[in-house]
Amino acid sequence: MVEDAVRKYEQDHLDHVVEEIKKAEDKAAQKISTAKHDIKGINKQIDDIHLNTTTYSGMMDTAMSFRAQQQMLDERQNSWQHAADHLATLQRLEKKPYFARIDFQEKGAAKPESIYIGLASFSDQPDHFLVYDWRAPISSVYYEGKLGKVSYDTPVGKQEVDLTLKRQFQIKDGTIVTIFDTDEQVGDQMLLEALGNHSSTKMKSIVTTIQRTQNEIIRDTKDDLLFVQGAAGSGKTAAVLQRVAWLLYRYRGNLTSSQVVLFSPNQLFNDYIDQVLPELGEHNMVQMTYFQFVNRRVPRLHVQTLAQRFAAGQTATAQRIQRLVTSLQYFKLTGRYAQHLGHANMRFRNIMFNNKVFISKEKIKEIYYSFNNNYNLGNRLDGTKEALIKYLNHRVSSEMRSKWVEQRIQDLSKEEIDNLFANEPREFESDDKEYRFLARKIVMKALEPIKRAINHNQWININGQFLHLLRVTPKLVDLAEYDLTADQWRAYVDGVKDDLKKGAISASNITIYLYLYDLVTGRKGDRDIRYVFVDEVQDYDAYQLAYLKYRFPKAKYTLLGDLNQAIFTHANSHSLLKQLGTMFDPEKTKVVQLTKSYRSTKQITDFTKHLLVDGEAIEAFNRNGALPQVIVSPDTAGSADAVVDTLQKDQQEHDAAAIIGKTLADCEDLYQELERRNVKTTLIRTENQRLVKGPIIVPSFLAKGLEFDAVIVWNANDQQYHGDDERQLLYTICSRAMHALTLTVTGQPTSLLAGVPEDEYQLIKHE
Repeated sequence: MVEDAVRKYEQDHLDHVVEEIKKAEDKAAQKISTAKHDIKGINKQIDDIHLNTTTYSGMMDTAMSFRAQQQMLDERQNSWQHAADHLATLQRLEKKPYFARIDFQEKGAAKPESIYIGLASFSDQPDHFLVYDWRAPISSVYYEGKLGKVSYDTPVGKQEVDLTLKRQFQIKDGTIVTIFDTDEQVGDQMLLEALGNHSSTKMKSIVTTIQRTQNEIIRDTKDDLLFVQGAAGSGKTAAVLQRVAWLLYRYRGNLTSSQVVLFSPNQLFNDYIDQVLPELGEHNMVQMTYFQFVNRRVPRLHVQTLAQRFAAGQTATAQRIQRLVTSLQYFKLTGRYAQHLGHANMRFRNIMFNNKVFISKEKIKEIYYSFNNNYNLGNRLDGTKEALIKYLNHRVSSEMRSKWVEQRIQDLSKEEIDNLFANEPREFESDDKEYRFLARKIVMKALEPIKRAINHNQWININGQFLHLLRVTPKLVDLAEYDLTADQWRAYVDGVKDDLKKGAISASNITIYLYLYDLVTGRKGDRDIRYVFVDEVQDYDAYQLAYLKYRFPKAKYTLLGDLNQAIFTHANSHSLLKQLGTMFDPEKTKVVQLTKSYRSTKQITDFTKHLLVDGEAIEAFNRNGALPQVIVSPDTAGSADAVVDTLQKDQQEHDAAAIIGKTLADCEDLYQELERRNVKTTLIRTENQRLVKGPIIVPSFLAKGLEFDAVIVWNANDQQYHGDDERQLLYTICSRAMHALTLTVTGQPTSLLAGVPEDEYQLIKHE
């Protein structure tokens, strides 16, 4: 077939598929309308059921009728929901039914077969598929290899086919715009088209441009730990979201989106990616940041925020302490310490009532350690609770004779008496029995907070326990290994104690605090969660990851990040892989490296990779653009003018422009400067803000994982970015840019630019 004939054939085929989709849409709409009509009818029947409660059999008949109608209602609602979901999928398919075609011949088959691949499956009759879901086993052939012999995994084992054609389409509103035949996985042409698009406030799905290594990540089923090291802009987050969609498809019926958790760097990022799964026809998984996860457990404590973590300057001693308390060694030490609490050193609190000690901590301690030595901490806790509740019930009788109860009964209003009686009969043999009835009710109500305190383990002094662990740490670990002295450690513990008194706790200590609490109370973790994804894993420490593994013991883990972009863990990020190796079975661990960066133009990728020393490998994708610019001004006003000029130019050429400052304070200052010049921008102050259209100003620690058409780095001078430990930070900021990158500098440019060849950027000096 010549080119025109190919185009005509494919357009005719597309028209036929669209026509069938429209017919299916009519059917689905009809189903919805029937189900709606049925639901109305059943609701009316339920209203019409007469309540016959005069006899037992009448009550049973009424209940049975209700039950039958309720079951019918549930059935119709399911049918309605199913049809509505199906219609939504069909409407998505109508605009763009598929994006690829492959021709292949199976072993022993008489002739080749053609299939078309799209975002969802579509058949016009049972087992006759016009479109195959991109997640179907056969579709992986499209992403996997070159033409020729290709094998792919199916639920019943490996299959081999001879691939004879790989064709890609760009379709707009039912018309084929372009057709490419390619020998590679996804042709550069299609990628370039996708990458040339402007960024928006929402991440897009990458289904049409999945590369071979991304496909390997998406379809991995055998590993307990999948570690994805990916350069900035290598498509690791997008690939992992497609992995979630693929897993939900592959294990449909056995896996739901509520059994999948994604830990992301910040709430802004959650907002940015929240459309990807719905676009693929799946429900969103549970999404949260690590600190949202821990904060839910400690509402009374204020955990250091992202901004506070970033602003906390660390002395050399603080860094060495950090290295100890975030290590895997310290995680194991916490476990050993907790085991020892079964024999001694458990900390308790008095249970108070009416400002007096109701059950003393000494009494609780006596109960706790009265159990057999082989009781584990969880059993010991349950036994103590039982004994405390028994003691509480015993105290009800003695408390009923108290003066305060007598006083309370005398003061009761008629309404209060009615409430206490509720539905109980009011006939008593004597006044004394009535008095006792009311006294019991009053005491039970008054002691309710104590019952709650017992059930919620408020008699355990977790703050005291945590401080005790810190105090005895020098006996459990050799501080000299971490270049620490006993005095330095003592000063640190005193600081932690002062913070706790103010209701505050640091980001690294909250995990130790919670793990200790879980061990003491015998909590075993959530066994329902099957997959845990951790994005930007380079900002986690080994203790946090070990704790996540403890909290989700049945889950498989996918950890992804870029060890070049560690903002919070700096030096530790490169040893992370080594520590993970001891947490997971090496036989069931897979490391995939994505070295090619697709986000930025070749010029921006080359510039950013030279900011690193000994960084992980980065390869630029061959997409050209302008050289990054470094604009040097003598003062802040000059730099602000440079921002205004650059912004004006960027907005003419690009959709999404961001100015990234180092700290929130820097961003606040620049926002004021631009306000004075009547330049409208949106300042992102917290991670809970929404990304909006138009230019934004965002601090570096909130830019994680995001991308923008044009990025302006605010004040990359030598005071702001001066040390080697800020190399990764500057790299992270610059690598957010897709098409245009400008660094403004007030005074002397950062020495971190020394490693960038002079012909890789344009230096502009304003006098």
